[in-house]
Formats: sequence, C-alpha cells, structure tokens
Amino acid sequence: MHIEIKRGKEMPVVIITFHTRSDRFDSEYDKSKFFRELHGWKQTVPGNGKRYTYARKGVLSEVPHIKVSDSTFIVPSAEAKTLIEYMEEWADKVEFEMLDMMMRQREFMRRLANEL
Repeated sequence: MHIEIKRGKEMPVVIITFHTRSDRFDSEYDKSKFFRELHGWKQTVPGNGKRYTYARKGVLSEVPHIKVSDSTFIVPSAEAKTLIEYMEEWADKVEFEMLDMMMRQREFMRRLANEL
C-alpha cells in the first residue's frame, strides 16, 4: 500500500447533498421552480421574427462550487451560507445534508476552472 501526503494550503469546504421529496411538491411546476432557482435556466423569447435567448441566473450562479453530481456540490465554507439559506427555504420539500471538510485550495481552484 502506498500513501502519499500532499502539502499545500488547505481551505475549509462544505459538501452539500440534497434529494427532493416528489410527493411533497404541489406540482411539477413547483419542482421545476426549485431547480430553476437553484441552477438558473435559459429563456428563449420570440420577437420581430427572431429568437432571443437570455441566461437567467440561479443561486449556484452566485456561489463558487464544484458539481459532484446533479444533487451534490462542494462549496467553500465562507460561501455556503447562500446555498444553505436557499435549501432551508425549501426544507419542507427538499432534504439536504452537509459535511465539513478541508480541501487543498489549488485542487478546488483547478476543479472550479474545469466547471466553467
């Protein structure tokens, strides 16, 4: 077995994972609203014979994060408050968990750059 210890400046991060309780949403529109407000969305509007596309920002647009899966994100602890507050607004329909950990700052920045 080989164990490697890498040195570098570490930063506190939070892993946030969630799952929706479909039976608790009032409608598909309500569930869609949760995801649109979280991830943002593209809106296409026809006008004057053309189509205009607008990028609508979501909560994750404002928070630096690494997407691990559709329902799991790593965010710097200092930036997690916004995401936690959003999840708490939906607490009756969405269950979420958090795990505090440390991550090398260089690794976080490298993965963040790959997300863009």
